[in-house]
Amino acid sequence: MTPLRTTDPAADTPARRQALLDLLAAEGGPVTGDALAERFGVSRQAIVHDVAILRAAGEPIVATIRGYLLAPAAGRLPHRAVVAVRHRPDAAEDELLALVDLGVRVIDVTVEHPLYGELRGELHLASPADVRAWVQATRRSGVHLLSELTEGVHLHTLEAPSEELLGRARTVLAERGYLLVDGGGAR
Repeated sequence: MTPLRTTDPAADTPARRQALLDLLAAEGGPVTGDALAERFGVSRQAIVHDVAILRAAGEPIVATIRGYLLAPAAGRLPHRAVVAVRHRPDAAEDELLALVDLGVRVIDVTVEHPLYGELRGELHLASPADVRAWVQATRRSGVHLLSELTEGVHLHTLEAPSEELLGRARTVLAERGYLLVDGGGAR
């Protein structure tokens, strides 16, 4: 990316913020904060600040482990479902790959915390490469999964091009013993 430099980056923040939105729309996938900072000739912290202001203004910017992206437009994958699952942390990769291999997008993960209530993490995983990058980043960072706070119980918001595909996702999760059914017990 060629840097977009101005004589005073702070003086042109509205234009930079619009350019940031335009760039995220054009990329169609995640862009790291460092890449955005380099592109616009500002610090990484300036990008964090810009994103916070844009999000507060209602722009659908999502921060993922792979970078910033615009949330997919409503209607792109019109069918959405939330599934309740449970598994050990070492099964997370298998669970996520099973879903994206079907053509299902995993939007997020949510857990119910006794003190903070609902905690949600953005995932936006749509391919095996996305899942591998997420797994590598979690291993590299050494952070714990949200599901570890709830003995493996968590929710995923899923999107797919059809209800039939969402049904297939539930079946695959059940076959692998991850889907919570009948009063909270995993099969």
